[in-house]
Amino acid sequence: MSQTVENMLDNPVCKLALADGTVVTGSAVGFRGETGGELCFNTSMTGYQEIFSDPSYHGQIMMMTYPHIGNYGTADEDMEASRPMVSGVVVRSFSHRFSNQHRTVSLDDFMKGHKLVGISGVDTRALVLHIREKGVMNAVISSVDLDDASLIEKAKNWPSMDGLELASRVSVTEAYDFATGNGARIAVYDFGVKQNILRSFKSKGCSVRVFNSATALDTVLKWNPDGIFFSNGPGDPRAMPGTIATVKAAMETGIPLFGICLGHQLLALAAGLEVYKMFVGHRGANHPVQNLVSGKVEVSTQNHGFAVDKESLHDEIGEISHINLNDATLEGIRFKTCPAFSVQYHPEASPGPHDSHYLFDEFMQDIEKIRGVKSTYVVPDEMIYAAR
Repeated sequence: MSQTVENMLDNPVCKLALADGTVVTGSAVGFRGETGGELCFNTSMTGYQEIFSDPSYHGQIMMMTYPHIGNYGTADEDMEASRPMVSGVVVRSFSHRFSNQHRTVSLDDFMKGHKLVGISGVDTRALVLHIREKGVMNAVISSVDLDDASLIEKAKNWPSMDGLELASRVSVTEAYDFATGNGARIAVYDFGVKQNILRSFKSKGCSVRVFNSATALDTVLKWNPDGIFFSNGPGDPRAMPGTIATVKAAMETGIPLFGICLGHQLLALAAGLEVYKMFVGHRGANHPVQNLVSGKVEVSTQNHGFAVDKESLHDEIGEISHINLNDATLEGIRFKTCPAFSVQYHPEASPGPHDSHYLFDEFMQDIEKIRGVKSTYVVPDEMIYAAR
């Protein structure tokens, strides 16, 4: 594969090695060291800080397809978690200087502060095409070991994402209250929940309590929730049998349920559906999704490497509510056996910018219908995202 090396007067040589033997050379950015993980790519033009701090990306090396990364700096309010969650960063052109009156720290300083290893000056277009052809695979970034054979061997031996449980590594340790309102009481199972999901519930006047991923359902029910939410998160949902059993038990309570991303996959598995690892996952902010109920098309943000097999969904279990218009993969389910629905994409994100936020309203409507609790206060979408 072709390689490019950017000016390395200030940045030492760094290498990226893939498990299939591909090696490219560039410049080290961020923390000097070594890291590994599944190499995936995101097609978003902006939002690199939100992407790097999204818990769903825990353990993955993130390659950005947009060439300029870092030019608007970083800010605390753009974090989706308390720290970066990606294991490494790959970019074409890294900006050490930034221009934005609302930012105070450069991306390089941000990465150094969080010991996040990165490489710049590589042909990301060629690498993306390579992954599209060969499928996602593990890789290693290093500025301390520059031996090709050594790095390739490390990449080959890195734990596979297939069968790997990661949600417990990013979940909150103890339950906490995120918001107190006069509306519905929402219990959130935290498998790596994004902060803007919690803010979206808060905007509806909800009381929100966040629980550890392994919390027993009885403990959650003692809080007397009006709705239970299963969050996004990293890893293989099939490697979470205990959690699947908990979700299945929740489906038998009659309490309204809502799942996003990993939560969507867990609800599907609990209902007896099948989940598979994708050849190349969906990661970007421009995926067209059609709502099969309304017929409308939404521009969605996605970040997942596993998907629900739509052929395993039978009429008695539920119906497909949303479909991906790029590859016809299943994007949403409305279950018939219980008051539950789920989506594979992220309605709390804002690529549309508000195309999918109605899903939170639908959850509130389910709660009002079944629990008799009405959403008391709604912040207009433009206010939510202006605050971001």
